[in-house]
Amino acid sequence: MNQESRADVADVLAAAGRHWGWMLTFGAVTLVIGVMVLAWPDSTLVVIAALFGIQLVVAGIFRFVLALAADDQSGLTRVMFALLGVLAFIVGLYALRNIMVTITALALLLGIYWIVNGAVELFTALANREAQGRGWAMVMGLLGIVAGVVVLVYPGMSLQALLLVLGIWLVVLGAMQIFVAFQIRSAGRTTARIAPAV
Repeated sequence: MNQESRADVADVLAAAGRHWGWMLTFGAVTLVIGVMVLAWPDSTLVVIAALFGIQLVVAGIFRFVLALAADDQSGLTRVMFALLGVLAFIVGLYALRNIMVTITALALLLGIYWIVNGAVELFTALANREAQGRGWAMVMGLLGIVAGVVVLVYPGMSLQALLLVLGIWLVVLGAMQIFVAFQIRSAGRTTARIAPAV
């Protein structure tokens, strides 16, 4: 690898390291909501719908800000992040405005979102071969697709089973996002220290 390409990789890692806080915040919010769903599975449909609506609104804002801030990504990737953010925001607002929507309808909306989100995560990981945490991003993308397919294939499952699947998925997603955020921060700091030498 020549010196110019090393500098390019260092710039990308340093830029990603500056935005690790957004991923950490999103992961923490997702993890907390997942724990709440698992801790109180008998909560009313209104509370459950509101929690998932809030999570999707936060996810939408996070994705949209990431699309604007990720100047190291290609134009197509940024557009996909922005569209995904808008989709999540709209689905979240719909869930919050129609709080009495049935859990099956909400599950279908979440299933569709998770499949799209997983596909974007997987595509981004495959397209950016030198990205930090690429393996984790691929795993998260595959898990998102699988979770979305399970929810779409079995929309009539019992409320308890559905809540268990959704709660576990949110906890796993949140924990993985937090882990990747700290890895990105570490890579950014390491790159910033060695950048002058490069």
